[in-house]
Amino acid sequence: MNIAIVGSSGYIASALIRRMEQEASVGSILKIDRTADADAYLDLADARQFDYELLDTVDLVIFTAAVSGPDRCALEFEACWNINVEGTGRFIREALERGARVLFFSSDAVFGDIPGHIYTEESETKGDTAYGRMKKAVEDRFLGHPLFKAIRLSYVASSGDHFVAYCLDCIRNGEAAEVFHPFYRNCTVLTDVVDIVLWFARHFDVYKPSVLNAAGPELVSRIRIADEINRFLGGRLRYTVTMTGDEFFKNRPRITQMKSLYMEPYNITEKGAFTEKIQKELRGVKL
Repeated sequence: MNIAIVGSSGYIASALIRRMEQEASVGSILKIDRTADADAYLDLADARQFDYELLDTVDLVIFTAAVSGPDRCALEFEACWNINVEGTGRFIREALERGARVLFFSSDAVFGDIPGHIYTEESETKGDTAYGRMKKAVEDRFLGHPLFKAIRLSYVASSGDHFVAYCLDCIRNGEAAEVFHPFYRNCTVLTDVVDIVLWFARHFDVYKPSVLNAAGPELVSRIRIADEINRFLGGRLRYTVTMTGDEFFKNRPRITQMKSLYMEPYNITEKGAFTEKIQKELRGVKL
């Protein structure tokens, strides 16, 4: 199987590449990005310039690239729309026309903000925020195409994610971390996301729905994550809780509770509590 990864230098993509390089079924990995170590250069702000003939022999495109900062998407809406929707849409269309399957990284931001609601793959998408509108626009453009699937990510926790890495640096530097609250998501972990992508690489046509909510089983706050770090590292993290104001939540909901109707029936990832999964992610951390 020949695979192309768009956004190959990213946090999740880098972990994917490390795993896929060990997979006997993967014949080649085409790394597509703006970085010097990419195999092919792509600027999604001007996606017309890409050499799409490179996709002629690709079986699966894993599209991870995006401007994902919700505040930046709101402040620079037109520029981010050009990247996240127009450039992304052009690339995906070209890949589909060449017969490649496309696995698109979407987001729980597509749902909006309905207090008390638990979103499934069948829930209506509203995309109330700028970033949510962009991901929804790509989903709406391609959902129903037999070669297109989307996985909706929430917070993906690991020792290298932005918040956990910040907490670990605070321990190293003897500083107290600032933990924003309330901020709840159905966290998954990096290992599970990699497992999900590898499952789709093997079983793309077996999965009949067009989307998968890549959600963990528990609704988790940043305070919970900080406490799990302390549980694993013997209480070495000092932190203060900051009650964030309305400005912070203008571009992101306080709570997004998402679950999957299909993760368990398709046996896509291993079951396990968040405590168990985050501890596996923290193994090998050096302080």
